[in-house]
Amino acid sequence: MSIDLSCVDWTDRLTTGRSLVPDLALNQVQAARAVAVFNKLRLADVPGTPTLAEAGGDWFRDIVRALWGSLDPVTRARAIRELFLLVPKKNSKTTNGALMMLTALLLNERPNANFIMTAPVQDVAEIAFEAVHGAIALDPVLDKKLHVRAHLKTIVHRESKAELQIMTFDPSVLTGQKCHGVLIDELHVVAKMSKAPSALRQLRGGMLPFPEAFLAIITTQSEDQPTGIFRNELNKARRIRDGKQPGAMLPVLYEFPAEIQRSPGAEKGRELWRNPEIWHLVTPNAGKSIEIPRLVEEMQTAAATSDEELRAWCSQHLNIEIGLALSADGWPGADFWEDNADETLSLDALLERSEVVVVGIDGGGLDDLLGVSVVGREIGTGRWLHWGHAWMHPIALERRKSEEQLYRDLEADGDLTIVEEIGDDVEAVAEVADVIQVGARTDPGEGDRER
Repeated sequence: MSIDLSCVDWTDRLTTGRSLVPDLALNQVQAARAVAVFNKLRLADVPGTPTLAEAGGDWFRDIVRALWGSLDPVTRARAIRELFLLVPKKNSKTTNGALMMLTALLLNERPNANFIMTAPVQDVAEIAFEAVHGAIALDPVLDKKLHVRAHLKTIVHRESKAELQIMTFDPSVLTGQKCHGVLIDELHVVAKMSKAPSALRQLRGGMLPFPEAFLAIITTQSEDQPTGIFRNELNKARRIRDGKQPGAMLPVLYEFPAEIQRSPGAEKGRELWRNPEIWHLVTPNAGKSIEIPRLVEEMQTAAATSDEELRAWCSQHLNIEIGLALSADGWPGADFWEDNADETLSLDALLERSEVVVVGIDGGGLDDLLGVSVVGREIGTGRWLHWGHAWMHPIALERRKSEEQLYRDLEADGDLTIVEEIGDDVEAVAEVADVIQVGARTDPGEGDRER
């Protein structure tokens, strides 16, 4: 069963305070049952230990409703097999995710099923476990139904023998797991691990035999420019949301529209996203786990500390994407650079369209990139056209491990070539120069052109 998970009116929904979960044809019985279980769970770290029905946000209930309302009661197959939730810090992301996984354990009908919630650091995993452990301890029925193995951070269902494990993200442990439900917290941090892509592939593969299995990703924006599997999954979620790609992933992205994030040409310090009056748009739990005035105070403190601290704060608490929207002492032209990109412009096309070209080459040794830049003046219009490419040796990957995911992304985009032998990069640059020379020599009937 397929389902259209696009939400092309998301900007209007965001600005009017409506749910970012699109209108879906759901099994209302299944959906209501899941929400009822979720609502009864208590928050052990909140004064008065209220239930989620009292203290939880409707925005997250909509997610629970969609995930279980898409489960076919006969075939047990999910139409929504994945979730990608992008939400800023302080919105009960980890607690909601942990209690959603407890809900999954309670609703599960498969004997010996395996559920995993994983986070990149021990502290976050501890918060998740304590949320689950606390909810169980506060409910006598759950306390009898579930066995808490605190030393293993594992919850066992006494009847079905299904388990919920809460652990830090370790590719060596996760690889080969056969899971019926997985939640990954803070994918942008997980993405920095060298074997994270393989682990994610293995988790998805391990869920294939089980039609009811699901993968949930709950994360904030990255403190650096998005790279690796975080960038890939985020872009996929955006394409599904915008109706540009079909998929079984439910995209729920609390982020400002591009025109607010980028604010092209805005005076420094006056970008649109800095206005606290619109922060509630990306703070769905405002008034519950966080107050906007508190965020204003924190941003002022971050701004007074350093530009770097401010950038990190805005990425985590407003989901502002590092890059063109938020950069440090960046080139002012970057605000307009991406809008003028032409992904179809190849080197051959540039040579064909240009009356004169200039080549620039820059190399930095075996642990750096060797880049070539070709700029041409377009015939007739005088517009400047640019084509560039870079090469690197695997030694650079070893010496600059912190940048490996960025290099891999550039390689996947076709802008970077990783050579096998020393000297192959220099030969490749020479071939580019030769192509330009040949183009200049064979240009028919235009003797006054110089390339």
